[in-house]
Amino acid sequence: MTSLRILVITCSTRPGALGPVVTRWLTGALAERAAQLGAELVPVALSDLDLPFLDEEEPPAGGRYRNEHTRRWSAMVDAADGFIAVTPEYNYGMPAAFKNALDYLSREWAWKPMGFVSYGNTSAGTRSVQHAKQVVTTLRLVPLGATVALRIGDAVEGGSLRPDPARDRAAAGMLDELVRLAHALRPMRERLRPDAVPAPLPGAYVRPLTPDDAPDVLVLQRCCWVDEALANDTLDITALGESLADVRAWLAAWQALGLWRDGRLLGMVRTRRVGDDWHVGRLAVVPDLRGQGAGRHLLHEAESAAEPGCRRIVLSTGARSARNLRLYQAQGYRVESSDGLSTVLAKPVSAYAGDEPAMAS
Repeated sequence: MTSLRILVITCSTRPGALGPVVTRWLTGALAERAAQLGAELVPVALSDLDLPFLDEEEPPAGGRYRNEHTRRWSAMVDAADGFIAVTPEYNYGMPAAFKNALDYLSREWAWKPMGFVSYGNTSAGTRSVQHAKQVVTTLRLVPLGATVALRIGDAVEGGSLRPDPARDRAAAGMLDELVRLAHALRPMRERLRPDAVPAPLPGAYVRPLTPDDAPDVLVLQRCCWVDEALANDTLDITALGESLADVRAWLAAWQALGLWRDGRLLGMVRTRRVGDDWHVGRLAVVPDLRGQGAGRHLLHEAESAAEPGCRRIVLSTGARSARNLRLYQAQGYRVESSDGLSTVLAKPVSAYAGDEPAMAS
């Protein structure tokens, strides 16, 4: 499972505030559970960010930031998968510094969960949380149902938090919910990534694949290369026999693109340079979506990524994969060689054409 980065935001900037004490308890209490869940807890104090009251000329939705302090904050939030806000209650509301930090950004917050640990006197800070939820939902943050609320008179002694196993369990439950929601919302976040490109299928997008995507790629390969095995009457096909470690290794060595929709990997292609040739491989689209332009789109992306100086685009398919051969030849590829098991095809880098491709080995 892909690891998660969770910012634990200390929201009070008041000197001597209880917030840092609460944050230290929280990160310590959750350290073991976070490791089990594959989550990294990153403490961030708003008092350390030096964010003045919003001083950007353009609205944050545009993402065009003039100030270095905004760009630093943007990078921190953008890299996170979720948040826990450690917040006091000031006059029935959240601290102004917290509201200000939220207002600085827009896209960076979207489709990420936010949990709350509040502290205060009569209401244990819960009115601050209710105030904050009105704001965070407008930014397309998703607030958790699980919260942790500390009544200062009961929880604090001598400037430290009294041990409380029930409070520790509540915090662990909140983290569990946050992690589950962060994983569930990942497809929504990915569509907003700068390197995500719209694809022909409604709601789908293309983005680079990384070794973290190996489990999805392994499933796609097993799904797509069954047809290749049947057509060529053999199970001796590399894509069918690879382990998870094998897939992770080639994802690190090749440039690969994946076609995604709602968390499902629908197609992929990989490329790399070998001498003057631009090699295209593992071109695949799930069987239920073939014939809708997805494969052609992926092949075009692969071809157009050919590096300067490459003279040919080269791919291969099963020697008896008649459907694949017809499709590739219709796009300008010509047979270079065949050993009876695999057929190698190539075309000049500048030649683009065609219909829907099936698979390149």
